[in-house]
Order: sequence, then C-alpha cells, then structure tokens
Amino acid sequence: MAKKALKPCRHPGCPALTREGWCPKHKPAPRQAQRKESAAWHGWYSKAIWVQDLRPAQLMREPFCRVCASKGWRTRATVVDHVVPFRGDWALFVSPANHQSLCKFHHDQKTAREQAEERRKAGRF
Repeated sequence: MAKKALKPCRHPGCPALTREGWCPKHKPAPRQAQRKESAAWHGWYSKAIWVQDLRPAQLMREPFCRVCASKGWRTRATVVDHVVPFRGDWALFVSPANHQSLCKFHHDQKTAREQAEERRKAGRF
C-alpha cells in the first residue's frame, strides 16, 4: 500500500517532515484531554426529546426573548436557556419551569457571566 507523501509540520517554523500533519513534538493533545470539564450530559442537547419536544414547546410558549421583553423590546427568541444550570441533573434539564427563551445576544451574555463566576469560584481567573 502506498504511503502518504512527507510534508512539513504544520507548526510555524518547524522543519520536521511528517505524514500526519504534525511532528511528534508539536502534535496537539486529543480533544478530550484538552477539555478538563468534559461531561457526558452535553450530548443531551442532541437527543430527540430536546430537539423535537422541549425546545420547540418552549419557543411556542414564549416566542420572545425574556430579557428584551423586560425592557419593553420585542425580539424573537432563538435560544432556549436553562434558568438554573442543570449540571447533569436530568430532572432540571427537562423541567419546563427551568426553561426560558432568550435571543442569542442575551444567552451569550448570561453564559459568559456564569462561566466567569465558575472560574472565579474555582480560583481560575
């Protein structure tokens, strides 16, 4: 069987030749090793119950962004957010009382605040 041609390492300035794209010295770590907080429940979002039932039902109940509505604006909601982060708790994940409709802008703001708070609590500024 033919082998791939040797090419320079993808790392800028590295002269090493490789068939894999990266030389052993510069090969990136596998994705799972890079994510310290990888959680199995991230896959719950792709499950049919979220895609076909929970998310569409919430957007039908509350079609406008909750934060925008509190300011008197009518912005179409595109994201269903968990009011309280569920962190692997299935009951909290599927509870309609824990869902809110947000526009992408306000969802991204809320997520950034929550992640900054988690880093602060963990001592990882």
